[in-house]
Amino acid sequence: MKRVTLVFPGQGSQYIGMGHDLYKKYDVARKTFEEANDVLGFDLKKMCFEGDMNELTETKNTQPALLTTSVAAFRVYMKEYGMPPEFMMGHSIGEFSALTCSEVIKFADALKIVRQRGIFMQEAVVPGVGEMTAISGININLIKEECEKICNDIEKVGIACYNSPNQIVISGNTLAVKKVGEKFIRMGANVTPLKVSAPFHSMLMQTASDKFEEELMKYTYSESLWPVVSNLTAEPYMNKAQVIKNLTLQMIHPVRWYESMNYIQDKGAEIVLELGPKTVLKNLVKNNFKGIKAYSFDENEDRKALGNEIGTIEKISKELKMKILSKCMASAVCICNRNWNNEEYCRGVVEPYNKIKKLYEELEASGKEPTIDNIKEALHMLKSVFTTKKAPLEEKKERINRLVKETGDKHLFEYWMDIEHDEKSAIDMVV
Repeated sequence: MKRVTLVFPGQGSQYIGMGHDLYKKYDVARKTFEEANDVLGFDLKKMCFEGDMNELTETKNTQPALLTTSVAAFRVYMKEYGMPPEFMMGHSIGEFSALTCSEVIKFADALKIVRQRGIFMQEAVVPGVGEMTAISGININLIKEECEKICNDIEKVGIACYNSPNQIVISGNTLAVKKVGEKFIRMGANVTPLKVSAPFHSMLMQTASDKFEEELMKYTYSESLWPVVSNLTAEPYMNKAQVIKNLTLQMIHPVRWYESMNYIQDKGAEIVLELGPKTVLKNLVKNNFKGIKAYSFDENEDRKALGNEIGTIEKISKELKMKILSKCMASAVCICNRNWNNEEYCRGVVEPYNKIKKLYEELEASGKEPTIDNIKEALHMLKSVFTTKKAPLEEKKERINRLVKETGDKHLFEYWMDIEHDEKSAIDMVV
């Protein structure tokens, strides 16, 4: 299967009409926007589809709007294509979309969180006092040096986003940002003020960051179904304990996007798919990572091309099911043995393993798709191996959770619960 990374855009990508095409075509997208309306208590759908651009660009509105549009796109993608990602990552507010789609944050909670994040950000700086500007065509070190020269007790400016070697975003007090921009215009750089309502990822967001940390503490988080690369560290979250710290510090630190892209490239990324409005992240990939194919789910032609690239849901489903059988066999081999009764070992490990191995070889030779019963047979085999090798409960939990993460098939939890005789044991498996 192709190695896919899903990416989610940040503020500046919003436009009136975003998500409307998916809303018209797919029931899962309609349900996503309706859920957002119910949770937020106002008509976000109308704001996105036919609202006023100035109102949509207010960060308290932009953030839940982008989250909802991105989650709707992700749900359509999984329904229509079903290819589980190797990694997820989002640009600024897009990181919340990634964490939501990887099931670290519940969608309803994420809506409340980003709405409040936007309010805190708007309250932190009086309108007109701060801004953000993209600069390209100038050495990064020169931009850093100029920001440091201009900074003083009153005026603050610094790098907010490392988008690529050729594109940096600066953020801070309006006057300071303009001074930096004007200098580099004279040097021939491309300088573009961004359509945002506050100076994000700067020290001007410190009061917002402090309040946001308290807000994040009100919610519970889960371990990620797929690895999510953090803007703060440019590496995947190690566990859910990092969520509050990383998202709090993200508000006052730069987005390390280019480093994050380098990380997934080093891990063998083949395809990057942008889920959300416009093509900003797709274009950054195309301009800076020639070995990675990039698509935007916001474009009809890209959705068609993606289907040709990774295949239909039916083709992907077959590959995933074969992967599940393979991973079950690999897991059975890796389980540490604590039972030295040869007769029990042969009956409970060797025979069921060989049965699944033969099944796998027959399916591979015939080209047939494994059935749900075949999947359950493989899980039965795994349970027999767990029992015979006397694997402790914690190892069982870890193995099943890893199997789900590696295959991206959450139904495995349900199948496992059907197989387990001890219902409590089965429920405990679920992360």
